[in-house]
Amino acid sequence: MKKFVLILFLIFIPKAAQMQNYEREQFRIVSYNVENYFDTVNDSATMDEEFLPDGVRHWNFSRYKTKQVRIGKVLAAIGGWSPPPIVGLCEIESKKALVDLIHNSGLHAFNYQFVHYDSPDIRGVDVALLYRPKQFKITYSKPITINFPFAPEVKTRDVLMVSGKVPTGDILHIFVCHLPSRLEGELESENRRVFIAQIIRHQVDSLIYVYKNPNIIIMGDFNDYPDNKSITQALRAELPESKPQADKLYNLALPLHLAGKGTYKHAGQWGMLDQFIVSGNLLNIENHFYTQQSDAHVFNAIFLLEKDEADIGEKPFRTYNGFIYHNGYSDHLPLYVDFWIKQEKATEEEE
Repeated sequence: MKKFVLILFLIFIPKAAQMQNYEREQFRIVSYNVENYFDTVNDSATMDEEFLPDGVRHWNFSRYKTKQVRIGKVLAAIGGWSPPPIVGLCEIESKKALVDLIHNSGLHAFNYQFVHYDSPDIRGVDVALLYRPKQFKITYSKPITINFPFAPEVKTRDVLMVSGKVPTGDILHIFVCHLPSRLEGELESENRRVFIAQIIRHQVDSLIYVYKNPNIIIMGDFNDYPDNKSITQALRAELPESKPQADKLYNLALPLHLAGKGTYKHAGQWGMLDQFIVSGNLLNIENHFYTQQSDAHVFNAIFLLEKDEADIGEKPFRTYNGFIYHNGYSDHLPLYVDFWIKQEKATEEEE
């Protein structure tokens, strides 16, 4: 009996000691549709006239500057003491707008850089990735241009793909997307969102084929909910499970959706148009870089909300109500996920 106890001690104690020799460091990633962040310069290649000083929205330098400061305030507030290392942005017009954002909004002290490509979107609205180079080192990036075979005349935003190293040495493959809107109607525009989701899924399958247990993040404004066809059938993103499979995709926004939470409010109902989808390997807590289902959150700080006069509760404090300037932040709330870097604790001698 004593020998049996000794064997158990030798088996289990080292594992417990090993667990105690690690500590976690937070690595926060944000997805944020900032609502029409346009500069004030006319781009002859796009239809940006409404966001010019003499346009119907009377978009001028003062409003542009206020928008920058507001976006910077949101990102600083999400990060707390340490601004987020990676931020996916939707509805960005230009490189100029991004340069002004990282240098003139209160973010200049954090040395943000960005990845951005001009897309064929008719309004010139793109997606972009902000990152802090000491925490995320870019190894590859490309725009994925969308051409609809069933509607060749329609131009839409690129999907942005960026790969890079986090401090553990792990490679992240990130897709930032802003799928076509529902303005023409949900069913009328659904095939476009499904088509783009299929393209992203094809890219994901290629990564799974080439790399062993790749770390994949798909984030942005999907203009669909977690239970719509583009997410469940085209992307095949599932509810996170206790034993995730490395070659599957899991939607961290789905539990929030099922709990009635959302980033966007339409007809009095909150919905999760903004989502975070990850590969199963990122949900493996044995890894040095990982996350969990409970680490996904909607950032609903009080300054981002206002009273909903038409319906119950609150709604996003947006920049415009129709064509009327409202001096708010965005019609979307940010979504963020905390990832964790597992590091060995320093010994007393090292300290």
